[in-house]
Amino acid sequence: MLIVFSRINEYLLMAWQALRAHKLRSFLTTLGIFIGVSTIITIFTTIQGLNQYVYGQLSNIGANTVYVQKYPWVIKGDFWRYRNRKNITYKEYLALKKRCTLADYISPEVFAVKRVGYRGEKFDNIFIMGSNENYKETANAYPEVGRFLTELDVRNNHRVAVLGAELADKLFKHENPLGKRITIGTDKYRVIGILERKGSFFGQSMDNYAIVPIGSFRRVYGGHRGLRIALMTTQPERLEDMKDQIRGILRQVRKNKPGQDDDFAINQQDMLTDLYRQLTSTLYAIVFVIGFISLVVGGIGIMNIMMVSVTERTREIGIRKAIGATRRNILSQFLIEAVIIASIGGFGGIAVGYAAGLLILSQMDLTIGVSLLSIAVGFGFSTMVGVLAGFFPAYRASRLNPIDSLRYE
Repeated sequence: MLIVFSRINEYLLMAWQALRAHKLRSFLTTLGIFIGVSTIITIFTTIQGLNQYVYGQLSNIGANTVYVQKYPWVIKGDFWRYRNRKNITYKEYLALKKRCTLADYISPEVFAVKRVGYRGEKFDNIFIMGSNENYKETANAYPEVGRFLTELDVRNNHRVAVLGAELADKLFKHENPLGKRITIGTDKYRVIGILERKGSFFGQSMDNYAIVPIGSFRRVYGGHRGLRIALMTTQPERLEDMKDQIRGILRQVRKNKPGQDDDFAINQQDMLTDLYRQLTSTLYAIVFVIGFISLVVGGIGIMNIMMVSVTERTREIGIRKAIGATRRNILSQFLIEAVIIASIGGFGGIAVGYAAGLLILSQMDLTIGVSLLSIAVGFGFSTMVGVLAGFFPAYRASRLNPIDSLRYE
């Protein structure tokens, strides 16, 4: 074992001396590997940061919640086929509430954009949602201060409101909002709770809205608006059965004939994650093609330089063979030299690529920790290129005839 380590140490030392003897040539040789690896690591790191952000954002939707809507989240084919569908109405909500036994929570959701004010403070373009007491479960929207809507609030159409944290901050500054009356449109509502902060969803604030009982909403803004209906099960294994039950109920209520396509959409988190995976898989493919081309160019450079090195050191090879070096020793010497050249470019590419990826993510207000996977990818690619590019020159060197090599000038 000690003999093996001693030989490896000797090969490394000889390779380092050869590189130092031709600094410019070695630098230019590693440049192709450096560019290829840095390109791969830059985009690889950026995609990993985007993945963490996107999957974190999509987790807010809830894996066990489905949404009944007029439009699917991912539209394929003719848009007008979806545009001409009838709206989802309160009738569908009542039917699902009565007959969908596999859903543990059902909440209707209807939206409007209104002006919200408190004393002298007024803010335009605030989302107002009409819903019921189950919304906190279907949307994971629990109050941090005060309480949420109750069944009594919804049944009696109370003029109460639960505010997002950002809207509460804008309206009340340092004042306690509970019990205060705000204006939504032209009507007064009493604030009963402030929701926990959720941050943003793809740049859209999740805390700048208000929730009121759906009956109060419909009484003020009319019942003609289309709904979105959220249904949640607490048992993930029942999710597919719940979707089948929803589909059967809605087809009956909306009078879809046998063989006719659904004229409604059942949306869930998986639709968006699948779409994102498809987009990123294409991007990954493009990245690796670009990086592969750069690495091939770098590998050709290493092969050429190693061929030149073998030619220049033909006499050295003859001397080593004459004093007892085997073909395996010569092969190992030149192969390790090629791997070192590629590894230097690879490590440089990893460092620069990772720094560039972090810079890109910082401009997007995203962060990512050190990824062992990206380091492994960069090191693996550079080592593989070194082995493949260096094998033929090393093999050629090992096959040289020692007598002919000693005569070489």
